[in-house]
Amino acid sequence: MTTSDLPAAARADLDAGLQALQLDPALAEPLARYLALLLRWNATYNLTAIRDPREMVTKHLLDSLAMAPFVATVPTLADLGTGAGLPGIPLAIAVPGLRVTLVESAGKKARFMREAIRHLGLTNAEVAESRIEALNRPAGLQTGTFMAITARALATLPQILTLGGHLLAPGGVLLAMKGTRPDDEIAGLPAGWALREIHPLSVPGLGAERHLVVVGRSEPTKG
Repeated sequence: MTTSDLPAAARADLDAGLQALQLDPALAEPLARYLALLLRWNATYNLTAIRDPREMVTKHLLDSLAMAPFVATVPTLADLGTGAGLPGIPLAIAVPGLRVTLVESAGKKARFMREAIRHLGLTNAEVAESRIEALNRPAGLQTGTFMAITARALATLPQILTLGGHLLAPGGVLLAMKGTRPDDEIAGLPAGWALREIHPLSVPGLGAERHLVVVGRSEPTKG
């Protein structure tokens, strides 16, 4: 498969979006290959409800890549309920130093991601075909091995932490992709968790609010 399978207008949107996000233009080639593969598989396996290539560039690729600066120095990331690999695969392409574990329980989506990893030659991504809550729970240990977890359109902040908070190593953070600022969800964070930062994101071509919410374990009270 070549990027010629991707319509010219979609490729142009991708090139312009990378420029707007100040990312390396060379990323367009592997990203376009990933999207072309997703389009082909989606025709048979219904991996995503979005089917228009240009809409997929904006709502899948560029939306995922808007958080790239925030994982640039993170060594390990678990992408929870990643579906077809979003945002994990675009982030693995854009940030070679990031080790991404793509957590997905649906077999057809896991198979697609394994093929995408093979097709793209990604050495810094792997698939964990598992329910989030069942992953990486060694007996007697309260914390996991990832310095960051992320989730995109998966659940509320409290639900994400209930399902996957155990995956975070000490000092690790949840990087949650949200639309409008989720103040109600922030107010409902479970005990032991606290808001660290919230960043408005600008996604090229997307006429809607996006925010990256950073949550970590609460600091111990001194006394």
